[in-house]
Amino acid sequence: MNRTKGDEEEYWNSSKFKAFTFDDEDDELSQLKESKRAVNSLRDFVDDDDDDDLERVSWSGEPVGSISWSIKETASNSGSTHEGREQLKSRNSFSSSYAQLPKPTSTYSLSSFFRGRTRPGSFQSLSDALSDTPAKTYAPELGRPKGEYKDYSNDWSPSDTVRRLRKGKVCSLERFRSLQDKLQLLEEAVSMHDGNVITAVLIFLKRTLCKEILFRELEVRQVALRHLIHFLKEIGDQKLLLDLFRFLDRTEELALSHYREHLNIQDPEKRKEFLKTCIGLPFSAEDSAHIQDHYTLLERQIIIEANDRHLESAGQTEIFRKHPRKASILNMPLVTTLFYSCFYHYTEAEGTFSSPINLKKTFKIPDKQYVLTALAARAKLRAWHDVDALFTTKNWLGYTKKRAPIGFHRVVEILHKNSAPVQILQEYVNLVEDVDTKLNLATKFKCHDVVIDTCRDLKDRQQLLAYRSKVDKGSAEEEKIDALLSSPQIRWKN
Repeated sequence: MNRTKGDEEEYWNSSKFKAFTFDDEDDELSQLKESKRAVNSLRDFVDDDDDDDLERVSWSGEPVGSISWSIKETASNSGSTHEGREQLKSRNSFSSSYAQLPKPTSTYSLSSFFRGRTRPGSFQSLSDALSDTPAKTYAPELGRPKGEYKDYSNDWSPSDTVRRLRKGKVCSLERFRSLQDKLQLLEEAVSMHDGNVITAVLIFLKRTLCKEILFRELEVRQVALRHLIHFLKEIGDQKLLLDLFRFLDRTEELALSHYREHLNIQDPEKRKEFLKTCIGLPFSAEDSAHIQDHYTLLERQIIIEANDRHLESAGQTEIFRKHPRKASILNMPLVTTLFYSCFYHYTEAEGTFSSPINLKKTFKIPDKQYVLTALAARAKLRAWHDVDALFTTKNWLGYTKKRAPIGFHRVVEILHKNSAPVQILQEYVNLVEDVDTKLNLATKFKCHDVVIDTCRDLKDRQQLLAYRSKVDKGSAEEEKIDALLSSPQIRWKN
């Protein structure tokens, strides 16, 4: 295949191959196709018999399929295209040295780059690789904008990197190695007002900076600091969070964060001892009272639980035989503990730890909360005598009167929910002061006598006639309504 210099110049400048133009600089597909034709044309320089013994080489002089060649081919831009045009002019000296190049140690072929193959000896030409569409492609898409290939050059500025992160694109932050670059990256993320981007940058800084430098820089960047505190709470990095609060001298937040660790302690005795160590921490006055109550409540629960477990296993207490406990009382809220005491220990003396009155006074439970909880517990047991006693009060003259700090309309709702008899419901419906509310409740729960008597007191004939159609035919309520409607002693309003 010996060629003269004139033949080679005619070969490179013939119209068979399209020359590069400035109009094609942004056309990646055209460049790639031109490269394909040029590389495939190299077969004419060598004999077919020697094809297996020679290593295919790119125009840059590097073996085709090597790692460096693959990266350069993939990351090519308009600048490299211009250089490629200049290199075309010097191809006449290429053929003489082509056969003398040493065989590289790399087992990667051009097809392996495009199709992921690494098996030696399975080399394909560029034209085969481009035309073999069923195989999975690892190279960038041909029609992708040139800006996409810029990732390989690793030259994104902090602002460009943040914008790409905001769009959900993958880009490496490892190139930002100096403290100045990292802080500029953080400031760009904060100025973008995107919490996800800020958190992503903070994770990078947390991994690449020592905590003293990180804390010092975040102290003057409050937005980023708040994001880091929230992130550490979410992932449960309690140690770093405590170190951060110590550095910032936030004693109250440090104490609260330490107190939160009790959630990870399952053993009741160990949790109680841990809460005891939290009592002396620098909490606010309100939080200090809460910590003290929490410790006292858990201490009570441990005592009540041990005693009730013994009574239940002995089987000698009627309340535990009729209503076995469904769960342990340990670590339950205060209201749940009060309901438990009202259910199982309602009649106990005030001096015992399990007494509802003792709990009410120890933890300063408001009257409304206490009455509401006790009513729900005693109504569930259908202990109507206790319900009546709960609302009965005596004045200094010895007269009794019913009073409900939660309102008798709520009492009626709870009693009906627990299937209270109609007679009891009617008694408490009559205690509702608002007339419209009383009529609505009496109608809803079919307290006929209350409805009839209220309509009589209101002298509302039309409403009484309308209600007559809702009672059973021939019932005592119908007869009572008929007697009232025919009574000459009542002056009806309408």
